[in-house]
Amino acid sequence: MADAYKLVSTSGEQTIDLKPGAQLVVGRAVNSDVPIYDPTISRQHAQLNARDGGVLVKDLGSSNGTFLNGSRITEAVAAPNDVVMFGKVSFYVREVAKGGEKPKSAGDSFPVPKPAAATIIRQLPVSPEGGIMSGRVKRVSLAVPAPTEPKERDEAAKKAKALEVLLEVSKALSTQMDLDKLLETIADFSFQVMAVDRVSILLGKAAEEMIPRISKSRLGEGYASARHVPRSIVSQVVNERVAVLTDNAAEDERFKGKSILMQSVRSAMGAPLMSSEGACTGVIYVDNLTATHAYSSDDLDFLIGFAGVASVAIENSQLADRIQREALVLSNFQRYFSPDLARQIAEHGEQVKLGGTKRDVVILFSDIRGFTSMSEKMDPDDVAILLREYFTEMVEIIFRHGGTLDKFIGDAIMALWGAPFGTEDDSDKAMRAAIDMQRKLVELNEHWKSTGKPPVTIGIGINCGQVFAGNIGSEQRLEYTVLGDAVNTASRLCSNAGKGEIMVSEPFFRRLKSPPDVEAKEPIKVKNRAQPVPVYLAKY
Repeated sequence: MADAYKLVSTSGEQTIDLKPGAQLVVGRAVNSDVPIYDPTISRQHAQLNARDGGVLVKDLGSSNGTFLNGSRITEAVAAPNDVVMFGKVSFYVREVAKGGEKPKSAGDSFPVPKPAAATIIRQLPVSPEGGIMSGRVKRVSLAVPAPTEPKERDEAAKKAKALEVLLEVSKALSTQMDLDKLLETIADFSFQVMAVDRVSILLGKAAEEMIPRISKSRLGEGYASARHVPRSIVSQVVNERVAVLTDNAAEDERFKGKSILMQSVRSAMGAPLMSSEGACTGVIYVDNLTATHAYSSDDLDFLIGFAGVASVAIENSQLADRIQREALVLSNFQRYFSPDLARQIAEHGEQVKLGGTKRDVVILFSDIRGFTSMSEKMDPDDVAILLREYFTEMVEIIFRHGGTLDKFIGDAIMALWGAPFGTEDDSDKAMRAAIDMQRKLVELNEHWKSTGKPPVTIGIGINCGQVFAGNIGSEQRLEYTVLGDAVNTASRLCSNAGKGEIMVSEPFFRRLKSPPDVEAKEPIKVKNRAQPVPVYLAKY
């Protein structure tokens, strides 16, 4: 007749009595033979049978597994003094003799299984140029691994299945461009393809900057905290560019951080997310709270492959986001900035935000003289054609000289130099642009004369000074402009310039490195200025 056994929880709070021939079901359901109310226990978790020599333990397809002395099992016999773990709840196996519990011999004890140090580290070699090198992956054994003898046929099938899963994951991730949704998908796949309790994906530029962008747990929301990721593991993964597997994190000499002990991490793996340029841009971390030796070398191989697929998907998502952001910026600014300047803004979008700063700029105003009376005598369609041809040529000149089109004000043009980016020769660029605008108008008038349109003349005013420069509007429609006294002065100069004249202020003239010949004019009065402003007419 089979012996009787007793399973005593390591905490001493629960005992399971197994009589000879008895069969009990352990689970979280209230109608289980042995209910264990723990979130890591499945409703129907495992089946127990007393037999000669021990207790037959059979896992019933539980989510978090059944373990014997730290090794995950499907079915095995637990001998006296072994430790059986359902989910994360551990029990000692004790033999009961007739008339009561069998007395222990001098050598009997009921220790927790001997903790195993981490057994595997995988190095991801990175070339001096930053690319991932081909060749063998380094393996370093830090301790004797738990004894396993899987059959070659099963191993081949497992590897084939892993490759199949990676292919499916790659296909699925390649279709998702939104980064947050992509990370959610990667986390969900982690639960489907690996025996993990929790997963976190961290992104950043350095180990100390790695921030969990997503953390999920199969055990419930209460277990999914960004704080559960051990910084010691993250630091090693990032700083040494290695994939890490630890069989018993709490006993691993490499990882003595408080977070590991507080979170009761048993088995954990981490792998770097590598960019195409060889930079570590993130970490994918998974762990198991229920058992030591939960992961094998093959599991780490799979995580490395999984991290590689995820890295490509994340980089593609970030690239797509950057392209979309740059396209938005370009759509807002390419109508107002020269093509080169618009590209600079798109590439440095973080420097062009809502709001603004004080900047020292050059402001140019040009205005068609007598436009109102001229347009009253013309057909509206002819006015529109003339203005389109005029503005097209003038804006092209402004862009060619590195200027920014601020706005059209009726038939007037307002242009800037020095914002949002400035150069040392902004003043000379503005001066050359003004001269080219006047010269181009001579050519346009010859063309309009041949088509029966009246001649056009303009006056130009240029000033410089400190202004408020920034974006006004929303993220979808930004308008870059400048405000301040220097703007008002430039407008006043334009109003005082005669037909075909370029009137410049004295401060602007002093900044020119290659000034044209000028003629001093009577100072002009400007609103909010106590003293008249000295001005010059540029000759061209």
